[in-house]
Amino acid sequence: MIERAWLAEPRELAVTLRRDWSGDGVPPVELQPDPSLLGKGRLLSPFDYGRESGYCFFRGRFYFVLDPEDYPWLDPEATPVSVAGPFSGWEQTVFTDRWRLQRREIEGRPLLVLEMEVDGAFVESRPPFKFVTRKHEWLLLPEHAANRQHDRFGNENLYIDPERTGRHRFGFPLDRPLDLSEDNVLVLRRDEGREAVPVWPGECFFATASSRPLGACVEEGHTRFRVFAPRARELKLISFRNLDEADSTGAESMTRAEDGVWELEKKGNLHGWYYWILADGPKNLFSAFDPDCRIVDPYARATVSARGPGIVVDPSRLKRPASCFRPPRREDLVIAEVHVRDLVAHAPGAMTEDQRMGFAGLRKWVKAKSFYLKQLGVNAVELQPVQEFDNETRADYHWGYMTVNYFAIESSYGLKPEKGSSLSEFRALVEAFHEAGMAVLLDVVYNHVGQPAHLMMLDKLYYLEVHDDGELSNWSGVGNDLRADAAMAKRLILDSLRWLVETFDVDGFRFDLAELIGIDVLREIETELERVKPGLVLIAEPWSFRGHIADRLRETSYSYWNDGYREFVLAYVKGDVPGDDLRHYLKGSPEHWARYPGQTVNYTQSHDDHAWIDRVTENPDGNGMEPTENDIARTHLMAAILFSSLGVPMIAAGQDFLHSKQGVANTYQRGDLNALDYGRLRHYRRTHDYFREWIRFRLSRWGDLIRLSEHPPDSYWSFSGVEDNNALAVVVNADGSRGSGRILLAFNPHTFEVAVPVPGGEEGPAWRKAADRDRFSASGLPDSRGGELHGGLVVLGPVQCGVWLAEV
Repeated sequence: MIERAWLAEPRELAVTLRRDWSGDGVPPVELQPDPSLLGKGRLLSPFDYGRESGYCFFRGRFYFVLDPEDYPWLDPEATPVSVAGPFSGWEQTVFTDRWRLQRREIEGRPLLVLEMEVDGAFVESRPPFKFVTRKHEWLLLPEHAANRQHDRFGNENLYIDPERTGRHRFGFPLDRPLDLSEDNVLVLRRDEGREAVPVWPGECFFATASSRPLGACVEEGHTRFRVFAPRARELKLISFRNLDEADSTGAESMTRAEDGVWELEKKGNLHGWYYWILADGPKNLFSAFDPDCRIVDPYARATVSARGPGIVVDPSRLKRPASCFRPPRREDLVIAEVHVRDLVAHAPGAMTEDQRMGFAGLRKWVKAKSFYLKQLGVNAVELQPVQEFDNETRADYHWGYMTVNYFAIESSYGLKPEKGSSLSEFRALVEAFHEAGMAVLLDVVYNHVGQPAHLMMLDKLYYLEVHDDGELSNWSGVGNDLRADAAMAKRLILDSLRWLVETFDVDGFRFDLAELIGIDVLREIETELERVKPGLVLIAEPWSFRGHIADRLRETSYSYWNDGYREFVLAYVKGDVPGDDLRHYLKGSPEHWARYPGQTVNYTQSHDDHAWIDRVTENPDGNGMEPTENDIARTHLMAAILFSSLGVPMIAAGQDFLHSKQGVANTYQRGDLNALDYGRLRHYRRTHDYFREWIRFRLSRWGDLIRLSEHPPDSYWSFSGVEDNNALAVVVNADGSRGSGRILLAFNPHTFEVAVPVPGGEEGPAWRKAADRDRFSASGLPDSRGGELHGGLVVLGPVQCGVWLAEV
């Protein structure tokens, strides 16, 4: 009958039953192993249940209840919230005030409620419901709501349970705080027998924190090891000078302090030593303690491999960056997403096999005069993850999105993993990119962890999102979702990001599945990193399987990956969607999403899913290895749209020479398909050159009209189209607010010739043609091949585009 028992406060135990208690007084429960802790129980307020379940009964009335504290981004005055269900027509509820929640102060806290008379038939029908804003945003269900259910379409809703009216939740005071290292169990004794459930530590547990330095801290004359493990009952340290001593070295007991930090001091500066942690603790649904499991310290600055051991690093022995590189302004960025091994695997030049596996070889390639990305002209690289990830062997290829340590740089990318050489080699690589004029952004994964899940072995409940049944949350799609808002998990995120900036002078981060990190933690990251390195570039992948937060990023300095842009441009170049919709994306996605142009990262290919050429190809098997002429033409048309759109353009490395993954979607462990074939660059030089010239144009004085730091007025644009096709033409800076220059852009996605009126009419300025689908020259093209201006019309050939320039 007990559904859940948890600590509502450090000295308050709360209990939820599966149905109303029908007996006298309170249920006869006992706390084990120490029954004397439990005081006299009482019935809890129905609104405590309402905040968790979305409804409650109180004094003969029925209430729908929403706690605004669970949705700190929500302004219910500006964006009203309603309850929706079959009784209100579901989403139709937003069109009426009948089901709108009202703000009320109840028992000293503000709640959003809808008060109703108790309707027995309504309650007994167990109707499903959830909450929705006037903007049609469906709110996430409360985390611990027991009244969840899936409908036949797979949608998860809340439902009204007539057997839970408020007499099923009780509170019991505790004489002193529970020892969380014990297997605390609540037992209900009834005539039918005994029922027991583990005691969940409660939300107050996740505020447990320490401000002391963590990890292997080298101090004068000694090295102090500190690890945060708040529910462990024992922690031990295994430390040794040489790797061949790993199995013969005994474990030393560490000492626990009240802040949950375990500590052991050893004499001497142990720089270069190796170490593991052993942890033991309670054995219940919320734990994964194993006293024999070797754990890599979350604060280890280097590690031999994903399984360890960690390596002691004395920061004073690290060479710090000689100067601080300043990344381009957000609106000036042109980004290439790259993978370390993909770039260097087939790079020209003499390298050893070991060098081609990581940072040392890539550094040589970056410093070469012929370095591909330098020739292309991008000014920033976004490196796929380089924090330690869970490849089994050094030779294994991996995208890196299964992080096992947030401080350590990926050991397999170093020439000598056993010596922690990745630290110095990665720092040298970042310096080489900076010397080449490129900012370095790191793709970081703070939404879930890889295997082995070292954090889970230190404290499964504290560090990871765990359901009431002990199962791990899986909104990331790969399991092991990180509990990013727990105090010390958040500190781990902030400390490791600061370490990466201060130690390697990286210039920004792209946060994988940032919706799971949460807007509050993202804001704290923003504040902290702005102090460390002003102008740092922050980018969010704004979704997860749980939801999308691009709208909540508007008031931050984060840019976001614009998946709407990606899907639209693919459909547009195939002629499948209206040209009118293209206006939104050319203007920098201003409605609803991007508060300023640099907030949208415009892209059409990333590491995920198929390569661009495999998506756009006419080949029936979706394999773009041998693209058709139309495939190439549509790629050029895409490039023209991408580099003329307001926002931050990003390409995937190799996209400019039609890199194909042979139609395979998920290539996260397929180095053979992902590695760049530079012979293809030579074969498709025309496409590479077209991308390069567009980038050069975007970064030129003409590109100033596109690289805007704020959204211009509507008068800045003058659009024209025709009703019977999807072609579009636009004059940029039509109102002259940005000086005398004008740019005329025109796009035809169809396989037939089109004519579109010149925006502004025939009496416009003297236009000079600078580009078509295959050529680009800002000084002017020698002929009108592919498209021309004639009689007040822009005439474009099949799958064509054009750029004309004018000074007024």
